[in-house]
Amino acid sequence: MMVAIGNFFFHYRNTIAPVFFIVLFIPAAGMFGSYSTAASLGLALALTGQAIRVATIGLVYIIRGGSKKRIFAKGLVTTGIFGHCRNPLYMGNILIMTGLFIMADTVLALIAVPVVIFFYQAIVMAEEEYLRVQYPEEYTEFERKSNRWIPRLKGLGETFRSMTFNWRRVILKEYNTTFIWMLGAVIVFMQNIHGIDKALFSRLLPAAITAGVFLLVMYLGVMYLKKTKRLRD
Repeated sequence: MMVAIGNFFFHYRNTIAPVFFIVLFIPAAGMFGSYSTAASLGLALALTGQAIRVATIGLVYIIRGGSKKRIFAKGLVTTGIFGHCRNPLYMGNILIMTGLFIMADTVLALIAVPVVIFFYQAIVMAEEEYLRVQYPEEYTEFERKSNRWIPRLKGLGETFRSMTFNWRRVILKEYNTTFIWMLGAVIVFMQNIHGIDKALFSRLLPAAITAGVFLLVMYLGVMYLKKTKRLRD
């Protein structure tokens, strides 16, 4: 059942995922008494998720795009951060989305965050079923050595020391995700500030616009370098 649901989610993931962002901006009651607490905690979680994605992609890249909107893998990647956690990129996504919902300080997070976790859990179970069929012996050994979600910290330092970190690949593969969630964080933050203190909102607005423009310039700059092949993996 979960595998079928996961295959459905994978097929329509590019349509479903933006819905999570829309929920961020739906007006609802808050959960935290202090918005500074919500903003700090949420940003810390989101940055942790981003750091996990950067560390993963910097060491080794795995193609999650599938083929013809169906789960597909050219090979089984078991090195780098994948040697410590089988789904570090999805774990990073969950932390980023959870962080944004906490930053939004919305009671809807009590529904949305479990839905986000269920969304990725179903996709992971569908991918695991695919990989067990494609790489039966290798994947069984991979499951034995690496946890599905919680990273195994033992040997993490050795993993970084034994591999070359590729910053170019991080920039090329991660600029879109980083731009979307960081711009979302700026908007969510300012939306909440507007509801709390309109005078403070006016004072912070120039900085928020500057941050938004900076993110857009960086996004377009990397896109240009990628399209013109001036920055390569």
